[in-house]
Order: sequence, then structure tokens, then C-alpha cells
Amino acid sequence: MGVPAFFRWLSRKYPSIIVHCVEEKGKECNGVRIPVDTTKPNPNEVEFDNLYLDMNGIIHPCTHPEDKPAPKNEDEMMVAIFEYIDRLFNIVRPRRVLYMAIDGVAPRAKMNQQRSRRFRASKEGVELVDEKQRMREEIIQRGGYLPPEEIKERFDSNCITPGTEFMDNLAHCLRYYVAERLSNDPGWKNVVVFLSDASVPGEGEHKIMDYIRRQRAQPNHDPNTHHSCLLVCVLGLILSSDLIMLGLATHEPNFTIIREEFKPNKPRPCSLCGQTGHEMKDCQGVAREKQGQHDEFADTMPVSEQEFIFIRLCVLREYLERELTMASLPFPFDFERSVDDWVFMCFFVGNDFLPHLPSLEIREGAIDRLVNIYKDVVHKTGGYLTQNGYVNLERVEMIMQAVGVAEDNIFKKRKEDEVKHFFFLEHLGNVSFWFVVPQSSSGANESQDRRAPKRKAEDSDSDPEPEDNVRLWEDGWKQRYYKNKFDVDVTDSDFRKKVVQSYVEGLCWVLRYYYQGCASWKWYFPFHYAPFASDFKDIKEMFTEFEKDTMPFKPLEQLMSVFPAASGNFLPPTWRNLMVSPESSIIDFYPDDFAIDLNGKKYAWQGVALLPFVDERRLRAALAEVYPDLTPEEARRNSLGSDVLFVGKSHPLFDFIHELYQDELVPPELCFGIQGLLNLDNNPVLPDNVKFKDPEFAVGYVFKAVLLPGAKIPTKVLKPGDWERGNRGPWRPQLGFNPNRQQAHLDQSGFRALGHSLNRNQQGGGQYSNTPPPGTYHQGSYRAQHAGGHRGFQRKFTLESAIPSYCPCIKHAT
Repeated sequence: MGVPAFFRWLSRKYPSIIVHCVEEKGKECNGVRIPVDTTKPNPNEVEFDNLYLDMNGIIHPCTHPEDKPAPKNEDEMMVAIFEYIDRLFNIVRPRRVLYMAIDGVAPRAKMNQQRSRRFRASKEGVELVDEKQRMREEIIQRGGYLPPEEIKERFDSNCITPGTEFMDNLAHCLRYYVAERLSNDPGWKNVVVFLSDASVPGEGEHKIMDYIRRQRAQPNHDPNTHHSCLLVCVLGLILSSDLIMLGLATHEPNFTIIREEFKPNKPRPCSLCGQTGHEMKDCQGVAREKQGQHDEFADTMPVSEQEFIFIRLCVLREYLERELTMASLPFPFDFERSVDDWVFMCFFVGNDFLPHLPSLEIREGAIDRLVNIYKDVVHKTGGYLTQNGYVNLERVEMIMQAVGVAEDNIFKKRKEDEVKHFFFLEHLGNVSFWFVVPQSSSGANESQDRRAPKRKAEDSDSDPEPEDNVRLWEDGWKQRYYKNKFDVDVTDSDFRKKVVQSYVEGLCWVLRYYYQGCASWKWYFPFHYAPFASDFKDIKEMFTEFEKDTMPFKPLEQLMSVFPAASGNFLPPTWRNLMVSPESSIIDFYPDDFAIDLNGKKYAWQGVALLPFVDERRLRAALAEVYPDLTPEEARRNSLGSDVLFVGKSHPLFDFIHELYQDELVPPELCFGIQGLLNLDNNPVLPDNVKFKDPEFAVGYVFKAVLLPGAKIPTKVLKPGDWERGNRGPWRPQLGFNPNRQQAHLDQSGFRALGHSLNRNQQGGGQYSNTPPPGTYHQGSYRAQHAGGHRGFQRKFTLESAIPSYCPCIKHAT
């Protein structure tokens, strides 16, 4: 979902879902790199069957990283992508399937968000260039020094879109990469590799889930398959938490997500002088200090290798079971159905297809609020909100009306919190923070207290607050909202009903998309803003069904729908001309500038880009005139492709594929129960790679959102609520994936080494001998006693205790 704070909220509320990855590193002997032997057992003490890679989460950080120098050319980008895949394969070590999915043409509902992102990126790139030039001139005029400006072509990340030459090259390179690994790496020899490149329609994560969904419906599917999937994490921000929700929606008992561990405040070089320690806006034009005796480290940038974590959805299911279990229901409690309802309710706080409701912010505990309302109302609804991806709108209306009753108080509370926070920051400059660094045990050098500089209030917020004309915290907020956002009067009930109806359709579309696949490639939400929860009245009859047999755009058509004119170089010349020519019939689709409504937020990236929606009929009419201009190569890139299956020579399926001369079904006994249709590839990299098509189902078939028969629930990880000390002894938490792992302990030599380091027998002995045990901490603040002439670690930063001394009014405000 498009909720940047979702994973932070999830990991804080349910901390045991996180497990740090244990990664075995390759070794080097006499200058020769020895790769990791992935045929050995997984060092994380768990064996995964299938690994699914949402490749866009790999492509972006490998092509334009922010924490290290960017690749110099496309070849280096491809090598970086291959190394990233190797690293993930080494960590997970799948034994059956590796499925690599690249984003293909997306549904129209997603294209609106893609269009907004790409227009923003283009606009911000132009503004950055102008700002750099202005600051460079100012610094040079003041007599500052800046290195000569490098003239190099900026990598346009918009090329990471289906239909471009870059994505076509990537698909070819990945085929050769897979062929090489299957031929030479022992860890790959028994693995079936699927590649779904950008020519295959659908978002990467949804192509993965469609594969899982269709395989689950086969009689030969193993219900205890252990899945591992890469979560999209681009440049430190979680741009999509879809996989967490999609993983829950599969109802597979063994589903684990791997993602990069986000570490904030990584040093980034100034884009003017290239030095770290300051941002571009604070650059003073000071000459760079020599790095090393002979400046030999001038072009190196300190980079720490990114670490990975596992997100265990089986543990999240444990948490949700505790939270959602309800007694005395007028109908049987079904945990699997309640999980589906929880997934559905999370859509209200944000997703990639609908704007979130104004009264529901995840940072304000919106999901907890919805769950509490759900548990109160579900006794009256007579059943669950959803079933197999279909929504019961009559029951949803009861939830929305309960939220609507609290909307006025929610908006007032939000404003009160903002005032308190602003008031706190205004007086924060009066609060001092200091840290005393412990000295070495020798005590040879006396040092002064190293105090961090005071943080002034103006440092935290130098930009003026944007004017909020809606003022949701004041009476009349609904009238002002509809007038400012939609330019209609609140008394126009027909328009409000139209907005609500579109939103209701969107809720039904999104849930169907998660549980059954894309219900309509054409549907999209035609407004920039959401209605209020209190507007959801009489919604039971607002939705019937989506249009049948819709088709996705072709790749170049999608480029015309999501690209700004500045990225037109990725399109054929006559197509590009439609973006810039004043005589173009669709020139209004490509504004040079556009407004960004902050919508109550502080930063532009949080705001709403007010771009015109693309009219599909007008677009197709304009493109009909330029379609004949496509070259054969461009026409090939504009066609829709299919998945490709690879196996090595030692795989049982190899001989079957080698003798294939017509379309055949996959023999499940040769391929871990996998089923689908195989047909010959017209352009194979190896003779053993063929096209693959997922199993087909009848129109109207409904995939069941249930736990499959024979599925074994993993061992419980959380401490039972009724656990008692006594005969069973103290509770021992599970560390990692292995429930039988023995706890670490020290033998006598270990205790002697520890005692020597702490030097407990001498007064004022070891470096940490004066550090009190955790029990003596009081709300995170303490002062160590001085002993033996040594100064212990001191810190004072508990604001609650510091406020009365400096500004009693802040204490009252908080």
C-alpha cells in the first residue's frame, strides 16, 4: 500500500514479526573470490521452498542509489542487479522455485499514481538543476570554492517503465544471467526459474500473487510450501507495503517477507561540493580536506553494506488472532475471515489506488480505531465485511457511519496535537542535551564535556506553514472541504453521492484485485480527493459489477499515459510530438507545470499533484494516427509477452522440455506439483527455456480465501496469555526461526574473560564497571556515580523531566 508509515506502525505494534537475516559471506583466497555454497543448509535455520522477487524493488536502488556512487553506465547497472539477486539467493536459498517479476503494464487505477510520480520526478529534477545553478553562482560570488561541474547525462529513472529500451535490454540480460547461473551454480541446479518481464501485463507483486493463487487451486499443490518474497523498498522509503497485505490474503501458513533494513540519517554527499556532513542548502563552498596522506581516498565514499530483515507473517497472524478474536458472536467466529476484514479496513488509511479518508491517518492510530469500531459493530452486522474478495456494502456502511460520528472530534484532536507539537518545538531551544563520553581506563588524557549544539526551534522548521483554507477543526469544515477541493457546494448531494459511489467502487475493485486478480483494467477513481466517512449513506446499491473482458494498455500506450513531455525521448518521434506540439489534440495531458495541493501536509511529496486525468478515448484516437510510424523493433516492444520458464540440465523437467514440439501441460510429478501450460519460445537463450502460462479457470471462478486442507500451522512464537510460572518453568522466547534453538551460555572461561574486562575486583576498574544495571534506569534518565577519578557515561535528555525547569507552560501543554 502507498502508506510510508505503515511498516513503521506495524513493526512497532507487533515487534516479534521481525527477524534479522543471517547472511553467509563469500571468502577470498589468494586474490580469488570463493562464492558461497548455497547447497548447504540455510544459516537462518529455516528452509524456504520458493523465492519471489518483485524486481522493481531491486532495479531502482541498483540504477540510481542514494547512499553510494551511481553506476557509470548501463552495463554497471546490470551487474549491480545481478549481484543483488545473488545476495538474496544466498540469504534465502530456495529449493524449488525462483520467480522474478518486473512491473508490466498496470491497470488504469494504478496508472494515475504512476503518472503523478513521474510528473513530480520530472518537475523536481528541473527545479533541482535551477537551484544548483543559482546556489553555485552565489557561492562563487562570495569567494567560495566549488569543484568544476561535471557534465554528465542524468539518469532518468522514468525509463524504468514498460515499453522502454532499457526495460527491453534488462529482460534480455536477465535471461542470460539465469542461463549462466543454472549452468554453473550448484545451488540453482534443481530450481525452476520463472521470469515475468515488463512485457507481461500486471504489477510485479500482483503477478507473483496471481501465480500463487492459481497454484493453490491445483490438486497437486503442497499446502505447506514455505514462501519468501522481497518487499519493495526503494531508496529507503517503503513505496509499497502491498506484499504484507497480499501475503495475508493468500492464507498460506508459511509466508515470510525479506526486505532491506531501513537505517535513517545515512550520510549523503552535497550535490554542489561533493562533501558529506551538510545538505546543498547549507553549502559554504569550503575547499575539501585532503583524504589520506596523498589524497588517495578522495573519490571513495564510506558505504556500509545494507542488511536485511525477515517479516514473519505467521507471527503477524498470531498477533491478529489475539486482537481480532471475539466472544459471544451471533455467528461462528472464523479467524481467516476476520483477517480478510482487517486487510480490507487497512485500505481506508491508504493504498495505491484510492486517496485515504480525511479522518483516518495511520499516525493517529486509525487502524486501531477501525478495529475497535469493527469489534463493537460486528455484533450488529450479522456477519463479516468480506468473503473471498467480495464486499458486503451494507455492513461496511455501519463501520463508516461509526467513524463518521467521531469525525468532528478527530479533526479537533488533530489540530490540538499540531498546536502542542508546534508549541513544543518553539520552546525546544531552551532545553539542553549533553552527552559525556567515557574516557579510556588509562586516564592519561583529560577531556572537556562534549556538548551537542543546541537545537533551535528555527532549525527544525524554517519554512512557513502552508495556509490551510479548509480548517477541518472549525465548524463548517464539510462545506469548506467540498468548495476548496471539488469546487462544489456541500448542498450538492448528487455530486457528493457520485464521489462516494466512485469510492465504493474503488473499495470493491481493490479488494477484488488482492483476492481474485484484476477485475477491470479500465476502472480508476476519477477524483483527486476522498469523501468523508459520514458521507457513506445508502451505499448498498451503489455497486453492481465491473465491465467484463477489459484489456490492458499496450506498453507504449502506457508510456503516453504516465510520462511527462520531458521524458518523451523514450518514445518514437511522432508519438513524442503529440506531447509538445501546440496542434496536438491531447496536448492538455502534458502540462509543463502543475499545482501541488499540500492538503494539510507539510512537504510537497505528501501533497496531491493536480494533474488532468487521461481520457482513454481521446488518447487512442490520437495514437491511431501515429501507429503506422512504428518501426518493427518498436512494434515488438509494444506487444504483450508471456512468462518464461528455465530449468537446468539436471532437473527432472529438462528432458520433457527438450523434446517439446507443441503446447503441453507441465507434468506436476516432475516439477514440485507446479501446473501450467508450456509452449516453445521463439527466441530462447537456452534450449531448455520455454514460455509458461498459468492454469486457466472458468469465467466467474472464485479463488477461496481459506487455509488449505492439510496445512500445518507453524509453532507458536508469542507468549501464551495464560502462561504461568511453576512446573513449566520460565517462558523462553523463540529467537529466529528455530523453536528448538538452545540458548547461548558462557562457560567458566567466558565468565573469567568477562570479569577481567569489567574488572569488578578493583574500585573504579573496567571501562563499564560503573554502569548500573537496567533496573536502575528511571524513564531513560540517570547519572552514573563518579568513582576512582573516572567519569561515567552521563546523559540527560528526558524532556518530560527537563520541561519544568525550563518552561512550565510546555509541561502543561503536553
